[in-house]
Amino acid sequence: MSTYNPAAAAAGVAGSKLSAAEIAELYGIPFWSCGYFKAGPEGHLRVSPYGEESSELSVSLRSCLDELVRQGESLPVILRFPQVLEHRLRSLNAAFSEAIRKFGYESHYQGVYPIKVNQRRVVLESLAVAGEPYRTGLEAGSKAELALCLAQELGPEALLCCNGFKDDDFIGLALWGRKLGKNVVLTLEKFGELHRVLQIAREVGVEPALGIRFKLHARGSGKWEDSGGDAAKFGLDAAQILSAVEHLREVGKLDALQMIHCHVGSQITNIRKIKTAVREISRVYTDLVRMGAPLRYLNVGGGLAVDYDGSRTTFYASANYGLQEYADDVVYTAMEVCKEAGVAHPVLVTESGRALTAHHAVIVLSVVDSMGPTKRAPELHASRGKPHALITELEDLLKGVTVKNYAEVFHDSVSHKETMHNLFDLGYLSLAERARVENLFNRITERVARVIRGLEYVPEEFEVLPRLLADKYVCNFSLFQSLPDHWAIQALFPVAPLSRLNQTPSRQATLVDISCDSDGKITKFTDLRDVRATLPLHELRDEDPYYLGVFLTGAYQDVLANSHNLFGRVNEAHIRVTGTDKFCIEHFEKGQQARELLHNMGYEVRQLQRSIRRQTRRALSRRAVSDEQARTFQKRYDNELLGYTYLED
Repeated sequence: MSTYNPAAAAAGVAGSKLSAAEIAELYGIPFWSCGYFKAGPEGHLRVSPYGEESSELSVSLRSCLDELVRQGESLPVILRFPQVLEHRLRSLNAAFSEAIRKFGYESHYQGVYPIKVNQRRVVLESLAVAGEPYRTGLEAGSKAELALCLAQELGPEALLCCNGFKDDDFIGLALWGRKLGKNVVLTLEKFGELHRVLQIAREVGVEPALGIRFKLHARGSGKWEDSGGDAAKFGLDAAQILSAVEHLREVGKLDALQMIHCHVGSQITNIRKIKTAVREISRVYTDLVRMGAPLRYLNVGGGLAVDYDGSRTTFYASANYGLQEYADDVVYTAMEVCKEAGVAHPVLVTESGRALTAHHAVIVLSVVDSMGPTKRAPELHASRGKPHALITELEDLLKGVTVKNYAEVFHDSVSHKETMHNLFDLGYLSLAERARVENLFNRITERVARVIRGLEYVPEEFEVLPRLLADKYVCNFSLFQSLPDHWAIQALFPVAPLSRLNQTPSRQATLVDISCDSDGKITKFTDLRDVRATLPLHELRDEDPYYLGVFLTGAYQDVLANSHNLFGRVNEAHIRVTGTDKFCIEHFEKGQQARELLHNMGYEVRQLQRSIRRQTRRALSRRAVSDEQARTFQKRYDNELLGYTYLED
């Protein structure tokens, strides 16, 4: 693999061609995409919804965007590929089938999709339909989610797991699901729920199916490590589980206990943590079975991670294992514990949501402008009189940058800039002189970057150059609406241009959104070896729209989004790839209109319109506007209430 020099790229030669290895080094596409995305020979980023299994099904994302624009739709937009959801589900089940065959496991696997990960209709219904041959079930953690799950046509064996804290209405609705013939299992999250479930089951007249979440000592890894272990939010400890079993035995309802369940954490990056947790919950399972509990299901919960940066490590944005290794370790560990205890193998259940949904969605942003120190400012007029000594010295440094002295020149210019700030604060430099110093410093930094471009070795201290020279690419989106996890917990998502991938990028950039919030920016990017502070991008062209894709956003981002600055849910297109460079837009869903967001905040649109009309009449009475101007303004106001909340051409 060729070595990418970020400092060199900051002063790179635009337009030179990149090899496939160089593209991979820049954006990591082959490493995080699981084969669903790749750079095409024309420099466009392409999607193959069935990965390497069916490479003839492939289309350029830019083609999809061009067709949407041709139809008059606006960006930002989410491109959803339901075929990717289907393939992820098939791949997960194939991995467990292979592990069961390989190790001679004497039961089967049933996955459950926790809909809290993404409740969007296309996601839920795609997985419910595609999961029918695999007995794939659903998990609900609230009454609204349960209402969605009950409406799905699941097979009789597919599990409908009810997790989370429950009131009587939640419990009653779940038990009515059993009357409909659905395989509903109520997971006890605390001991006090047991008595209520049994009482409501008697009132409804149905036999309940119960699960118990055990509070593991084992913990996960990564950002959600604290969600497991002894301090976990949910679950019964060993004494409480034994008490629950005894109570069920006393009231003649021990047969209702069908599942033992655990939660290690989300995005578990280290496979060893998973094996430790599976061994612990398997021991609980075998001990309960030997006590007479007729358990059928061993539910090891969620946590199957997504390798967001492609590094295949235990870093929080990665995972040091893949689907097959995960399935192998779950199956083999459970089997070994059962063998040691002489207990029959249970039905294995996982609640993998992130790994099923992350890859299917791409957020596409249009870059509308760029800002930064390398953007040429208007030439400053020379100040009258003798220039300040700092300016003279910086002008001399600018003229004398060479391969031999670039380090010394850079250090001196940094020192001079610091001196300038001190002098300005003390009132010894004017604003015009400050502007001149800043301009000279930026030009020196650019020149130093050009000098080191051809060096075989670049000192570590000069890795700061990309940040110093970085442009800010202004993108038409809201970070808070589209990537809430990046803002809230610094989650990393791969970002790459949708075109010009085969051309050497000549800019280093961070991304800023159009919200009026200083936090609305992306300044951390995925990398195979570290977290990048900038992203290599291309020079903007007036005649050619520049689109960026943010990938692996199908999990949680849709449902955690907020309406900061009243930027609403974005447009989304559901795309099915039908052949090589062939696709159809199965469905296009408009993003939220301004009036919807205003209504959500408690405003009545008609009252707002009446207020505008009153104010317009007063302006007319003062002759501040004409009749035509009043009509124009009112029409524009009404149109904006019906319009997209993002920038439109």
